[in-house]
Amino acid sequence: MARIARETNQRVIVPIYPLLPFSTAREVCDGVVELIRVELDSDHQVRLAGDSSGGQISLSAALRLRDEGVTLPTTTLLAPALDLTWENPQIDVVQPSDPWLGRPGGRILAEHWSGDDELVDPVVSPLYGDLGGIGPLTILTGTRDVLNPDEHVLKDNARAAGVPVEWHEGEGQLHVYALLPTKAGEQGAKAIVESLRPST
Repeated sequence: MARIARETNQRVIVPIYPLLPFSTAREVCDGVVELIRVELDSDHQVRLAGDSSGGQISLSAALRLRDEGVTLPTTTLLAPALDLTWENPQIDVVQPSDPWLGRPGGRILAEHWSGDDELVDPVVSPLYGDLGGIGPLTILTGTRDVLNPDEHVLKDNARAAGVPVEWHEGEGQLHVYALLPTKAGEQGAKAIVESLRPST
């Protein structure tokens, strides 16, 4: 976050949202959307970014804002959690190589995070949302991340809806690899910074 602020010369706001079991996807999305509305009302341009569960929140918030007539200039997603049903059959292919995440634990978290909403509600699983008009997306994903198959679906759905997508896939890389102190992580971090840099 400090690097983004330093290298893009922008103010970075980091929402500190309540985690399970103290909140739900809808409550957190509502809070993030309200925070963005305040910035927009102050004539600030907002670029949105999030990793993992933060990616789910970011995309859900971008969809809500789009429904309100607001298209953000960019939304950057690092290993976002997109479909909390965990039903993508390709997860089974990736699972043996992912040392961090797994379907059983993910389903337990999803059950609580969804609250009173269905798992397929876009506020919980933004992969089920209509992506048309959402604004450009930057997606970073590693091939050893069980979330990777859903990120391919997001890429394909977004492009089919006419949404510009900048795609970065780290071969052999883990969940949120761009945050790790590795060569691939440095490349991913540079991609994130560049995606959030204001256009001149």
